[in-house]
Amino acid sequence: MDSSAAPASQAAQALPQGCTNFKLRQLMRRVATHYDAEMAQCGLKTTQYSLLSHVLKLGPIRPGDLAVAMKMDASTLTRNLRPLVDAGWVTLEAGADARSRLAHITDTGRDKRAEAQRHWKAAQLALNETLGAERVMALHALVDESMDLLAALPMHEAGHDE
Repeated sequence: MDSSAAPASQAAQALPQGCTNFKLRQLMRRVATHYDAEMAQCGLKTTQYSLLSHVLKLGPIRPGDLAVAMKMDASTLTRNLRPLVDAGWVTLEAGADARSRLAHITDTGRDKRAEAQRHWKAAQLALNETLGAERVMALHALVDESMDLLAALPMHEAGHDE
């Protein structure tokens, strides 16, 4: 038997198998479904909760600046903001000049966000219990480290909505 073949086959076995993108999307869908089910109990989508939280933290804020802060394009932000405005949780009021507008969270929006925060926390605690706190912390660290390493890669803006 050729002894040089053993190290080569061991090296091949050490390489990742399957598509990383597919595996990450599978995980993301599972986690998103978990959070969405909990957030649905207060009538919000996770994206809406995130948007309410950002407007609370950063507002009053121009929608364009909010889109940049949330790393989404302006049209996606407008589409996601509309239901919050329609529900009376966020208002778009005149800004410093006639062409600008500012997003403000309303008192009912603050109440809705507080209610949603309790559901988000329940979802997080259930995930921590299911996966184990150590695994969740390791996952966070791995994601953060990977994001730092990937920051050097060029990003293509087309289809880049988060």
